Amino acid sequence: MSQGRIAFQGELGANSHEACAAYFPDHEPVPHPTFDEAFEAIKTGDCQLGMIPVENSIAGRVADVHHLLPNSGLKIIGEKFKPIRFQLMVNPGVKLEEVTTVQSMAIAISQCRKTVKRLGLKAETVGDTAGAARMLAQTPDRTRAAISPALAAEIYGLEILLRDIEDERHNTTRFLVMTAQSEPEPPPFTSPCITSFVFRVRNLPAALYKALGGFATNGVNMTKLESYMEDGAWTATFFYAEVDGRPEDRGLALALEELQFFSERFEILGVYPADPFRARA
Repeated sequence: MSQGRIAFQGELGANSHEACAAYFPDHEPVPHPTFDEAFEAIKTGDCQLGMIPVENSIAGRVADVHHLLPNSGLKIIGEKFKPIRFQLMVNPGVKLEEVTTVQSMAIAISQCRKTVKRLGLKAETVGDTAGAARMLAQTPDRTRAAISPALAAEIYGLEILLRDIEDERHNTTRFLVMTAQSEPEPPPFTSPCITSFVFRVRNLPAALYKALGGFATNGVNMTKLESYMEDGAWTATFFYAEVDGRPEDRGLALALEELQFFSERFEILGVYPADPFRARA
């Protein structure tokens, strides 16, 4: 029985859908065409959770999401790392030697370049990996294949000819689990945690250097620092950061106190358990 709904960006069968199914099997996955719409579904309560990709080990950060996070009004309650696996799929009964063209999202094709080249296939880009599978199912063509996650083949009735065709086995996407709850339940103290926050430094000489000094002097490990352009201004004064620990930990508490002294805006976006994948990576 479903315990709620979880929003993701993309079509049914996308990697984000696979992540929802893997980590929240009791929630109904709800697709949305854009990240804006996925965030809005969480904010309005149409979906209780969101599974939002923020970075990939090959492609880097998901820029759209990083610009939505600071003003979303949502909280981060978890992170999930998902290995990305791509499958070459066709309409039922099609043989590999019949295929001349492969379709998928540009980034998926680029991540499977060696297989595409080895097979001598012409590549055509479409907007979404799962969408490539859906279009192939809706318009059967014995000369075409799609590169898509395995779940898409199951949903759209396609057959997988070649499995796990990505060039790099380390291909991994990090997802953030989002909620509209203003004060979500804190993570257990038995779990190593991550704290995510945004801040804007005051317009002072060396403000960023001074704002970040407390993390070094208090032994706090900062794992991410991203700058933002606000309102078209070329001065990078707005930042998203992630650090190890909880705000109530003495070292981090002192570091955040120093940060806020040199900042005109500061907001914690989430305190959540670190995914065990971090220890294995």
